[in-house]
Amino acid sequence: MIIWYLNRLKTMSINELPYRLNQFIKKKYESHFDIGKKFAFEKEIKSVYEPLKINWSGKELFADEISIFGVKWNYSRNTINWHQDIFSGKKFPIEFAKSINIRKDPELSAKNVWEINRIQFLPQIAINYQITKDEKYLEQFVEITESWIDSNPYLSGINWYSNIEVNIRLINWYFCWIILDVEKIRLKNRSFGEFVNEKWIPSIYQHCYYSYNNPSKFTSANNHLISEYSGLFIAASLWKFKDSKKWLKYCQHGLEKEIERQHSNGVNKEEAAEYIQFITDFFLLSYVVANQSGQPFSENYKNTLNSIFEYIYEFTDSNTNFPKYGDEDDGKVILLSTDQHFNNFKSLLTTAAILFDDNRFKSKSADFDLKNEILFGSAGKLKYEILKSENISQNSTFYENEGHFIFRKQVLNKEIYLHFDTAPLGYLAIAAHGHADALSFSLNINGIPVFIDSGTYSYHVEKKWRDYFVSTKAHNTICVDNQNQAYHAGDTMWLNHYKCETQSIKKSKDIESVKANHNGYGPTIHSREITFNKISDTIIIHDEVLITDGKEHNFKTMFHLHPEIKVTNISSEKVLLIHPSGIKVSMLIEGFTEIMKAKGQENPLLGWYSESFMQKEPTKVLFSNKNTNESFQSNIKIEIHEY
Repeated sequence: MIIWYLNRLKTMSINELPYRLNQFIKKKYESHFDIGKKFAFEKEIKSVYEPLKINWSGKELFADEISIFGVKWNYSRNTINWHQDIFSGKKFPIEFAKSINIRKDPELSAKNVWEINRIQFLPQIAINYQITKDEKYLEQFVEITESWIDSNPYLSGINWYSNIEVNIRLINWYFCWIILDVEKIRLKNRSFGEFVNEKWIPSIYQHCYYSYNNPSKFTSANNHLISEYSGLFIAASLWKFKDSKKWLKYCQHGLEKEIERQHSNGVNKEEAAEYIQFITDFFLLSYVVANQSGQPFSENYKNTLNSIFEYIYEFTDSNTNFPKYGDEDDGKVILLSTDQHFNNFKSLLTTAAILFDDNRFKSKSADFDLKNEILFGSAGKLKYEILKSENISQNSTFYENEGHFIFRKQVLNKEIYLHFDTAPLGYLAIAAHGHADALSFSLNINGIPVFIDSGTYSYHVEKKWRDYFVSTKAHNTICVDNQNQAYHAGDTMWLNHYKCETQSIKKSKDIESVKANHNGYGPTIHSREITFNKISDTIIIHDEVLITDGKEHNFKTMFHLHPEIKVTNISSEKVLLIHPSGIKVSMLIEGFTEIMKAKGQENPLLGWYSESFMQKEPTKVLFSNKNTNESFQSNIKIEIHEY
C-alpha cells in the first residue's frame, strides 16, 4: 500500500499537493463532527417539474430482479444488506466512509456493492406503479428507500465513499420523483407525504451537500467530475433548496467546461470505449433537463454533444458493436429497459436522431425505447417516427488527432470494419481507465467480432487478472520482453505513458493506409502500417521494429480471436479462421517464427476474453515469437474470403 501511495504522489503536480492536504484535514474534521450529521433546512421543499405525460399502455412490467455483472439479484426476496458484496458474501464495515480501505481484502469488491447501491431498480418500481396504479409497488418503493436511508447515515459506510455513486443515486431519485408524480401522490397520501418530508428529502439534501463539497479535482477530474456536475445539476433543477440556485450555476459552468476539456472532436479522452455511453448520458440527461426546466446550455455545448454522437455513429459497426479499447465495467446512469442486453449506444443514437433531426442516427438506432419515451414523451416519439428510415452506407473515418482510425467497407448488408488504435494511453496523469494497447487493432465482419480486444474483467479484485487484461500481451500488437508499453502502478493508475505519432495517412477510393509508431519500449521503437485494399478485401499489417541498444529482446506479435472463431492450420505461417455464420478469413505471418496457439492458459495467463465486467472465458490467441538484437520488419496478410 505504501508503494501505491508513492506512485500516486508521482502523478500529482505541485499545485495538487495543497488540495490533497486540505482533503486530509477535512477528512479528519468530518470523521469527528459530520458522520451521521443531520442538516437543518426547509422540509416542505417543493419540486419544479412537469408531470410525465406518457402512454404507458402495453408496457411490460419490470421483474423484481436485476443483473449484477451477470448474477441475478432479487431485491424483494430478502432484506437488503446495503454493505454486502453478493459475489463473496463479505461486508464492508459501517464506519466513517473516507477511512475505509477498499483494497484491503482482495475478495471484497466495493464496485460490486456500489452497483446495487446505485438503486437503478427504483425507477423500475416507479414505472410498475405508474402502469398498474397498484399500491404494492408504491409501498415497495417506500420500504426499499427507507431501508437504504436508515442503513446509510451520512458519511457512514462504503456508500458514502465515492462521489460518483452519490450522484448516480441523485439522478435515479430524480427519475423516480417525476415518474411517480410525487407532488400529486403526497397531496392525497398522508403517510407517503410524511415519508417524503421526513426521510426522502433530507437524504436528497445530504446527497446534494456531499456532491457539492467533495468534487474530484486535478488528477481525479475524469468521468467522476462529470458525474458530480451532472447529478447535482439535475437534482438542483428539480428540488429547490436554498442552495439550489448556487449549485445550478456551479454545475452548469462545470459541465460546459468539461464537455470540451474531456473530448476532442467528439472522442472521449479517457480512452475507454464502453465508458463513452456512460459519460455521454451524464451530459445528455443534464442537457435534456436543462431544456425542460428553462435553463438551456450554450450552443457550443449542443454542438459538442452532437460531435460526441457523431463519433458514436462512426465508431460502431453495422451491428452497433464497438471496439472495446480501454476499460469497460457495464456502468449505466439509468436502467430503463426490461432487456438485460440493452444496448445504450443504440438508445443514444435514437436520442441523437430526435435532438438533431438526423436520420443517419436513426439508421443505426434502436426503436423508440422507454428511456427516450421518458425523456421526450409522445412529442419525441412523433419526431422520431417522421424521420426517414433507410439504410445509409458508411465509409472509413479517420480521427487523426485523436488516434482512432476506422477502416470500413460496406456493400449492401456486407461490412468489413477495422479499428486501428494509435491513441494516448488515457486521460490525465493516472490514465485510470486506459489499457497498454498502442498500435493494436480489432476486426469485425458483418457485425461479428473476429479479431478482438480481450476486454476488462475486473478492477480491484483478483489482481493477476486485472494486470493481465490491461496488459500489452492481451492486445493485438507487438509485446516486447513480456513487458507493458507503460508501467501499471495500480489498479487504475499508469506511469511512464507512451506517446504515439502518426507518420502517414493515404486515402483513395480503393486503398487506404495509416502508419504510426510509439515509444513505449524506450530504445525499441515499434512502427505499424495498416493498409486496407477494398477491391481484394485484403488487410496488410507491416511492422517495423528499430532496436538501438544492441541488446537481444523477445518480440511477440499477438492476435486474439473471438471465442466463436475456429482455427485451421494451413502451414506453419498461415491459418484459416472460420465463424459459424460462414465467414472465412486467412492470416499469413512473415518475419516471425511459426504461428503458435494458446487458449485459457493460466501459467502464464494467455488466451482469455471478457465480454462483460466480472465475466471471463477462454479464447484462442495466435502469436509468433522472435528473439533478436537487430532491427527487423514483418508482414501480416489478412484476406477475407467469404462474408
